[in-house]
Amino acid sequence: MKNVILIGMPGSGKSTVGVVLAKKLGYRFIDSDLVIQEKCQKLLYQLIEERGEAGFLMLENEINASIMAKGAVIATGGSAVYGKEAMRHFQEIGRIVYLKLPFKELETRLGDLHERGVVLKEGYTLQDLYEERIPLYEKYADITIECEGKDIRGVMEEIYEKRSLEK
Repeated sequence: MKNVILIGMPGSGKSTVGVVLAKKLGYRFIDSDLVIQEKCQKLLYQLIEERGEAGFLMLENEINASIMAKGAVIATGGSAVYGKEAMRHFQEIGRIVYLKLPFKELETRLGDLHERGVVLKEGYTLQDLYEERIPLYEKYADITIECEGKDIRGVMEEIYEKRSLEK
């Protein structure tokens, strides 16, 4: 029972699709952002403010690399791909699925980035962040799902069908 690990930009639907997919597969659902908040007893944006961007990314990498699961759908934070150890760990324990969304659709979906706990370097725009992360998502993905114009069910069904076909 290989895990399914969802990666992608904030707002791409990782948590929402993850819950529905976990139900269909009969798997557990794990949201790595919630695991971080639970372990630290603070919200993501508080951790980013307190530790700074680099400190938060180190913490995220450490906690993600320690997630032990079997038969789970794991929704990662958008910045999880910066953690080499965590991504290596995820490659070992499951199939990595990249939920790909065009910038314009992503921009429409996202609300307050600060409140969402999005790691954004000083002076960076959402476009800068998007362009920086896309190559990392593509590098780690076993499966890429084009999410443009698809509803939650459509994305979930596509993951369900493809999860055993690739790599």
